[in-house]
Amino acid sequence: MTDSFEKSIPSPVSRFVQVVCNECGNRMTVFDSAKTTVRCSVCGAVVAKPTGGKSIIYAKKEKVLE
Repeated sequence: MTDSFEKSIPSPVSRFVQVVCNECGNRMTVFDSAKTTVRCSVCGAVVAKPTGGKSIIYAKKEKVLE
C-alpha cells in the first residue's frame, strides 16, 4: 500500500543550486526555476535569467542542494 501511495505523489523537479559568480567569485544560492532575473549581490552581474520553465544559469554551478 505504501509503494502505490509514494508513486502517486510526485517529487519536485526544481532545486536550489549553489553558484559562483563569473565576475567576482561570490557564492550564492539560486532557485533553478527563478521567475525574475537574479543578479549578484556584490557586483550586479546577471547570474540567472528566467525562461518559460527552468532559468538559464550563467554562473558556474557548484552543487545542487537537496
